[in-house]
Amino acid sequence: MRAWVIRGTGGLDQLEIADVPDPAGPLEARQVRIALRAAALNHLDLFVVQGLPLEYSYPHILGADGAGVVDAVGAQVRSVRPGDRVMINPGIPDYSCEYCRAGEHSLCVSYGILGEHRPGTLAQYIVVPEQNTAIIPTLPTPLTWAEAAAFSLVTLTAWRMVVTRAQVRPGETVLVWGIGGGVSLAALHVAKLKGARVIVTSSSDAKLHEARKLGADVTLNHKTQKISQEVRALTNKRGADVVIDHVGEATWDESLRSLGRGGRLVTCGGTSGPTVGLDVRRLFWYQWSILGSTMGNDAEYREVVRVLGAGELRPIVDRVLPFTEARAAFERLERGEQLGKIAIEINP
Repeated sequence: MRAWVIRGTGGLDQLEIADVPDPAGPLEARQVRIALRAAALNHLDLFVVQGLPLEYSYPHILGADGAGVVDAVGAQVRSVRPGDRVMINPGIPDYSCEYCRAGEHSLCVSYGILGEHRPGTLAQYIVVPEQNTAIIPTLPTPLTWAEAAAFSLVTLTAWRMVVTRAQVRPGETVLVWGIGGGVSLAALHVAKLKGARVIVTSSSDAKLHEARKLGADVTLNHKTQKISQEVRALTNKRGADVVIDHVGEATWDESLRSLGRGGRLVTCGGTSGPTVGLDVRRLFWYQWSILGSTMGNDAEYREVVRVLGAGELRPIVDRVLPFTEARAAFERLERGEQLGKIAIEINP
């Protein structure tokens, strides 16, 4: 089968389209083989290309998000059958460790993400556990393959950050950094669903303009404005109840300065760098909660799919490119030009 792979790490020059073995062997009892129709990129894909402290078996297939048609199922699969249109939860646990048994699948000791720890979705076929599939909901305006592919990773990540970890409540003020990205857009939508007042940032006035159309209450340009000062002015000096930060080093200090007493900072990434500082005196005096968050568990995934089916969490797709032009998709993501997810059409 054809797939986008890397044979080493470094820059986007490592990307190539190649013929790789088709996962056509006998399926295990609860495995599902999917003929992929579309995939969607995440910043994670760039990090994999650049190099993570992992050992890869080359050629390594990229891509975490995907959607397609069930091609074959294992003997014990009951929730899907051949011909079903499905999307994929890209976080794969072993479903047997103590954390999995407690329902906390993203804490699994063997947890891995498609395209990062395992072969990914930028291919014609993939095999995943039955539990990692969800039938695409039927909506008055049906989801496109690109929208279905763009949904899972960012929406699940944002839901766990906003709902499970931060426990955002109606009337609270939530600050979301970098509104062009998929996680930030999903966090905006989820926070609004929970009745919050949402402040978003970007360095692009065009993205901020679009964010207002999507429901943002306040938009701030972090290139031209001091975010913490603006947030305190907007909250009568009180500060934000919750800060959603996936940027890391570049925004960390401003995130803390924006946070009110008893506030919660939730982080799921470090796109600008992994090392941050903290004055522990401010941490205990203001009684902040600093919360890490990665992906989500099976129950959370089923809930976001349910909310999608209710028409409340439709993903934002920046653009769709054909399979042969996946490199251009990576280049656009690397330049940070997107508003929403960049999708790649695999087999229309």
